[in-house]
Parts: sequence; C-alpha cells; structure tokens
Amino acid sequence: MTFTAVCDVDAAASVVTTKQTTVSLETVAEGLDHPWGLTFISQDKWLVSERPGTLRLVEKGKVGPPLNGLPTIDAGGQGGLLDLLYHEPWLYFSFSEPGPNGTNSTAVARGKLNQQQLEAVEIIFRQAPKVKSSVHFGSRLALTKDGYLYITLGDRGSYRDKAQTLDNHFGKVVRIWPDGKIPPDNPYGNNSRNSNQSGHTEKLSEIWSYGHRNIQGAALHPTSNALWIHEHGPKGGDEINIPDAGKNYGWPVITYGNEYSGGKIGEGTQKAGMEQPLYYWVPSIAPSGMTFYTGNLYPQWQGDLFVGSLKFKQLVRLELEGNKIIAEERMFQKAIGERIRHVTQGPDEKLYLLTDSSNGKIIRIDQAPPK
Repeated sequence: MTFTAVCDVDAAASVVTTKQTTVSLETVAEGLDHPWGLTFISQDKWLVSERPGTLRLVEKGKVGPPLNGLPTIDAGGQGGLLDLLYHEPWLYFSFSEPGPNGTNSTAVARGKLNQQQLEAVEIIFRQAPKVKSSVHFGSRLALTKDGYLYITLGDRGSYRDKAQTLDNHFGKVVRIWPDGKIPPDNPYGNNSRNSNQSGHTEKLSEIWSYGHRNIQGAALHPTSNALWIHEHGPKGGDEINIPDAGKNYGWPVITYGNEYSGGKIGEGTQKAGMEQPLYYWVPSIAPSGMTFYTGNLYPQWQGDLFVGSLKFKQLVRLELEGNKIIAEERMFQKAIGERIRHVTQGPDEKLYLLTDSSNGKIIRIDQAPPK
C-alpha cells in the first residue's frame, strides 16, 4: 500500500526536488533534547516540548531556558513531556504523570504563559488506571472549532488487551471539553453499564473510540473537521483511522502486524464489529506527528496529509481523494537523515519538522530560492 518517490537533493543549498515541487530545508533551531511537540503563539514565538520534561520558548529562532511551573513529570522510556497545543490564553500539554509505587499514566494539563512561567496550571484529564510501564503513552491533542478536545492514548504495552474493554483509558481516543468536563453526547456520556458474563463493566464516559495501540498522530480534516489519527502497529500494521463515536478499531484482536518475535497477534486482519483501517503500512514506518496542509505556499500540496516517520527518517506525503488515500511520497531521508518526530503547519503557511535526537532540530520547509 505504498507509493514511493525519490527526492533529488542539492546538499550545498539544502534544496530538495520532490515529486511535485522544489523546496528548501532550513534549520531554524537546534540543540533540543528529543523535542516532541511544537505549537505557535505567533509567527515568531513558539513553544517546544522536550521529552525529558522541559518546555522552552523559541523566539525568532533563539531557544530560551526551560520554563517554570510544569507539574511533576515521570520522564523515562517513551514517557515525558509530550504534545503541546496553544489556544489563547491556554497552553494544553500532555505528559506522563507519576503515580504511587512506581506507576504512571498519560495526563493532560493546561496553564497560562506569563513570561518564563506557566501559571494557573490545572490537570484536566488523567488516564486510568496508572500502571507500571515505560511505553505507549500516546499522546497527541486536537481541539475542534466547536470546542471539543481530543486526546489520543496508548495501550501501555503489556496491557494491550485492555484496549478492548471500556472500563479504562488504554488504547482509546478520549473527547472532553477544554476544562475537563465530559460532553453529554459522547457515546458513553451517561456512564452506562454493560452487562456481561462477569457482571457489570463500567463504560467510561470520556471514551470516544477504542481498540487502538499507540496513537502519536492526530489532525483535524480542514473541510469536515473530523479527527484523523495514526497509530503505531507492532511489526507492521501502522494504521491511519478516522475514529468515529463508539467504534472499535480492533487492536489487539485484529491487526496487519505481527509480534516483534514474528508470531501472530489476535485472530487475523478482519472481524465483524471491528473497523478496518483507512490505510496501513507493512512494514511499519513508525509514524509520529501528522498535519493536513492548508496553506497556499505550496499549492501542489494543498489538502495533502503529512506524517513523520521515525523508522525510515522521512516525511511521508499522502494524496487524498475524499477520504481515500490514493498515493504516497516519501521525502527528505537523504536531506535530513534523522528521525522525524512531528510535522505541523505554522502561521506563515510553512511546514515545520521536529527531529528526534539529543541534538534535536526544528526544520522549516520553505519555497526554493530562485536560481
């Protein structure tokens, strides 16, 4: 299900010729420790998260010192300070929150930026239950025009079977209001209970969809405003989905991937009552970060979906026809050569990339200079 194109690179000028256009790549900030999330306050003022637990202000390319006021973060493994979303006057952020006896879980908080300080910080969501795990926290944030906040969550690794039950937040997409309250029109918004052979199992009212593995990409479709996500598969089977209310996306009962050891997972690739992915990758690309391009700077890319690849150190461009993905192009492996953690569009209509390393960079994709 892949359509790969080769990019030509002019290394001296950092100019790259892709399938549809020629662009330049400019490193606008560096020296970041595994940057994870990027959000824009204005065209020249950005916030970037570093996974070890620091939040930094970037002004006109200059990286500032760590900001104060963050809650306690359990940084380790895949956990730490994760996604960022600025919606004035609030900064929303996801992170791994410590619990008792070495446990942790993904949490989401919001606060107000005042110089080098976050103030009025409040935690608006906590993944439950907290467990001992260093993997599969998720987590991306998306705020819709009509005010719903979506939070994507991982299955916490060895707890993957719980992605199929509704009494926990493992392997779920959650939908809340920005203040943490629960919309009454959520699929389980009345906290109903499901009677089964083992008794009564609560359906948590925050849950929007379930049966996911580890969701590290989320974007809102520019026309429909629908949430699109991608999630890591195991050995193969990374997926793109459009999660719908109350629907089951199958993990770990159905998957196009296998165990890392090579063994089979679950019951196959299809089962009644479980959704098929919109698109999937075999082998895995290890996707992270996701955005629709809506600007005019690169008209050939308008409406395309962009996904970062950690494994292949590429940016993946997906062409759409309605809700169908019809073509794929993989870009910048030679030009960048680093794991791409995130891709997002700035207020200047340019795309920005985060590279995942101890010397992480913010790279801006710009129009190619005239020859």
